[in-house]
Amino acid sequence: MTAANDLHPEQLRSLLHFYADAGVEWLLEEEAVNRIAEFEAMRAARGAPAQREAAPVQQAARQAPVRQEQHRAAAPAPMPNVAIPDSQAIAEAEFAASSARSLDELRTAMESFNGCNLKASARCLIFAEGNAKPSVMVIGAMPNADDDRDGQPFSGRQGALLDRMLAGIGLARADLLITNIVPWRPPGNRPPSQREADICRPFIERQIALAEPNQLLVLGNFAARFLFRSNDTIHQLRGAWQEIEISGRKVPAFATLHPQDLATAPISKRLAWQDLLAFRAGLRG
Repeated sequence: MTAANDLHPEQLRSLLHFYADAGVEWLLEEEAVNRIAEFEAMRAARGAPAQREAAPVQQAARQAPVRQEQHRAAAPAPMPNVAIPDSQAIAEAEFAASSARSLDELRTAMESFNGCNLKASARCLIFAEGNAKPSVMVIGAMPNADDDRDGQPFSGRQGALLDRMLAGIGLARADLLITNIVPWRPPGNRPPSQREADICRPFIERQIALAEPNQLLVLGNFAARFLFRSNDTIHQLRGAWQEIEISGRKVPAFATLHPQDLATAPISKRLAWQDLLAFRAGLRG
C-alpha cells in the first residue's frame, strides 16, 4: 500500500479526483480504532444492574483495572465534523446571492461560499456560461463528470447532444445562457439532496434575476420539479408553458427531457423533438 506522503502532489490530486468520481466521500482515520475494545469498555462501564446491587464495591474493584486497560487499548474517538446548520447555510447563500449586482460578482460570491458540502468533492464551480443578457436561458440539474473536468456546463457527449437539439430549432449556444440548478457535481453523479438543493436555490434564482431572460428552457426531472415546485414527473410537466416568479418578475418556463434522458432512452427523442418545436413556436423577444 502506498502512503499519501510518498505520492507527488499531482498524483495525489489525480487519485482524489478518481475517488470523487467513484462516489467515495469519507476517508479513513489516521490511526486504527479498536471498536471491539470500545464496545467492551462501554459494556463494562454500564455493568449488570443485579451485580451492582449485590456487590457494588467488589464489582467496581474488579472492573476498574479492566476498563483502564481497555481505555488504553482503544484509540481516541475522532472529533465529529462541525457542520453548518441548514438554516444558517441557506441564510448565508441568500445574503451572498442578494449582494451580487452582476453575474461576475455572483460567480465570485459562489466561489467563496463554503456552506454546501458538494463543494468539497467537486473539482470546481460550474457557473452559467454564454450570453449574459439572453432571450433564452437553459437550466439543467447539476454538472456531470465531463462538466467537472472541463469546467463548463453541458460539456462532453451530453453537451454535444444539447447543441444538436438547440440547432434543430435555430438556437446556438453562444446566444443563450446555460447553467444548472446545483453548481457543484455531486459524487458519483448522484441526485442532489433536498438540503443541497435548498442551499443552492438562492444562487440559481439570482442568476435568473440578473440575466433577465425572456424564457427558460428547463431540462429534466430534477430541474423541472425544483423550479416549478412540483412533485410531478418530467413526463407530466414537459411540453407546456408555465410561469415562475423570480424576484417579483414572472418568467415563462418550458420543460422538456434532459439530454441524459435521451441517451438512456433514445425512443424519447421524438417526445423531445415535439417539445422543442412547441418551445420554438412560443418564443418571443
